[in-house]
Amino acid sequence: MTAPTGSAFASLANTLSSVPSPNRFASGGPRMEAPGTVNALFFAAIEKHALSKALMYKVGGTWESLSHATVLERVRRTALGLQQLGVLPGDRAGILSENRPEWAIADYACLCSGVIDVPIYPTLPAEQIPYVLNDSGAKVIFVSTAAQAQKIASIRSSVPALQWVIGIAATKADGCDMTMAELEALGAARDSAEVAAKFKEDALAVQPDHLITLIYTSGTTGNPKGVMLSHDNVYSNCIATQQSIPLAGDDVALSFLPLSHIFERMGDYYLFSNGVVIAYAESIDTVPINMQEVSPTLMMSVPRLYEKIYARVLENAVASGGIKAKIFFWARGVGERWADVKLSGREPSGFLAWQYGVAQKLVFSKLKERTGGRLRFFISGGAPLSPTINKFFYSAGLVILEGYGLTETSPVISANTPANFRIGTVGKPIAGVEVRIANDGEILTRGPHVMKGYYKNPEATAEAIDHEGWFHTGDIGEIEDGFLKITDRKKDIIVTAGGKNIAPQPIENRIKTNKYVSQAVMIGDKRKFPSVLIVPDWDQLEKWSAEQNIVWTSRAELLKMPTVQAKMEKEVKSELTGLASYETPKKVGLLEHDFSIERGELTPKLSVKRRVVEKTNADFIESLYAE
Repeated sequence: MTAPTGSAFASLANTLSSVPSPNRFASGGPRMEAPGTVNALFFAAIEKHALSKALMYKVGGTWESLSHATVLERVRRTALGLQQLGVLPGDRAGILSENRPEWAIADYACLCSGVIDVPIYPTLPAEQIPYVLNDSGAKVIFVSTAAQAQKIASIRSSVPALQWVIGIAATKADGCDMTMAELEALGAARDSAEVAAKFKEDALAVQPDHLITLIYTSGTTGNPKGVMLSHDNVYSNCIATQQSIPLAGDDVALSFLPLSHIFERMGDYYLFSNGVVIAYAESIDTVPINMQEVSPTLMMSVPRLYEKIYARVLENAVASGGIKAKIFFWARGVGERWADVKLSGREPSGFLAWQYGVAQKLVFSKLKERTGGRLRFFISGGAPLSPTINKFFYSAGLVILEGYGLTETSPVISANTPANFRIGTVGKPIAGVEVRIANDGEILTRGPHVMKGYYKNPEATAEAIDHEGWFHTGDIGEIEDGFLKITDRKKDIIVTAGGKNIAPQPIENRIKTNKYVSQAVMIGDKRKFPSVLIVPDWDQLEKWSAEQNIVWTSRAELLKMPTVQAKMEKEVKSELTGLASYETPKKVGLLEHDFSIERGELTPKLSVKRRVVEKTNADFIESLYAE
């Protein structure tokens, strides 16, 4: 065999250079199933499981439930009602509602009818809704409460394509055209055994590449983009997740993340299709109470819940003082040593095993009781989870399976599983999903989970998905032993005036583990050094200030006091040990108000818009650096 020469050698060199090295590529293996639809999952679940309690919800202080048979009947009648209103396959239907059974019923009714639904975050201000409805061309919208109905009433004149507003718990007095009960009655008038058979036949005839939804992602700048997800995008994600995280026969899940976000929505499809009872929390605020009432075996959440639980546990331990505090911190230390052994693949034994048993009985069992006593695992996504917090929960016997994905990827790209678990990573790619690290560190992914594109926006689509089908996530990461680790957002990287690159998210996550901190945002792009903006946890700071006999008339006044500033700076810097000098924030700026969706500082899924925070606090930031 002769050595390649000239252009042949150059061609071979180019080919070899394009093949990613093992530590820059990971795959969940080939897809095992044919393309499918969420409709197929829906009907198969009802026929296989036929639960008397499929969906649970709380009314007047009592938990009620809907059976699979009732869910199917209500879905069919809602779909038939939509047909009577002239809502046809391919039309768009908005859903503006908090989590409740009717959200799922409206959703499945649209899916089975070939209607593309457009979820809208219930926290979205009225003035931000017309763009979504007009861009999608929604013909109908479901609204939950009087407050949500009044949002639509206030902007309806600017949404000419909208023909029907259907109230779930709202009425005509709130601006609705009809109630959901009236819509279902309209469908019931047409219902029969023959119609039911035809309804199922038509629903199962919907093709895998048919659009299931348009989800508008707010991004960090500009108008939101409508992510087009197909039935097979979501179906493939459900099947792959099921293969990675199998469920037991008696599982109960507490649903509280917004169904308007693909993380909870795909999760609920995955749960429903596996016969898991889904209990809808009354609100995010009532989650601690609802956990003890429902005793879930699994839950999906963003890291904020775990951060709050962790902070509250530490607060209670410190506040109790004396022997109780000593026992808690002893137990935490034992738990960390036990976790180190377990995570290394060995089984704790001897004196450590005995100590851990005592720690479980005295401390960790009480934390488990707060979750309802039956929790097998949490699933975390939507934002990076602090490894410190994850390890604490693990050592307490509460496993958090952290995963990673985006709306554009339906959403799961990778996930930790009971079989493949490594704290500090977001797990290995799920089945059918490929992951590659580009030369600049960006995470790319390819597979059946990648969206069809952005609605009516071919330029943005071409920018996000290259000619080889790789979706550019905008996140920076690395791969080790097949496990994916997220280090930051590509656009969030801070480059100081000295040319130093700083990944702010891991540092912010460390700072937020402190009980005195509610929010933390690092700044410093093109500056001589980084600083951090802090929103205090006001409950903690005001309590401490009262104990110090500090007198104040307003929070703004409190933040200007040197004693308070010194306290917050000390707390922040206590979390920054081990950082390089160039990446350690040199200034701590205190902000009075938490970031909000209304001011544009948060996306609807509560991700901080760093550039907006910088813009809205520009004068304050300048004063920090002027000092």
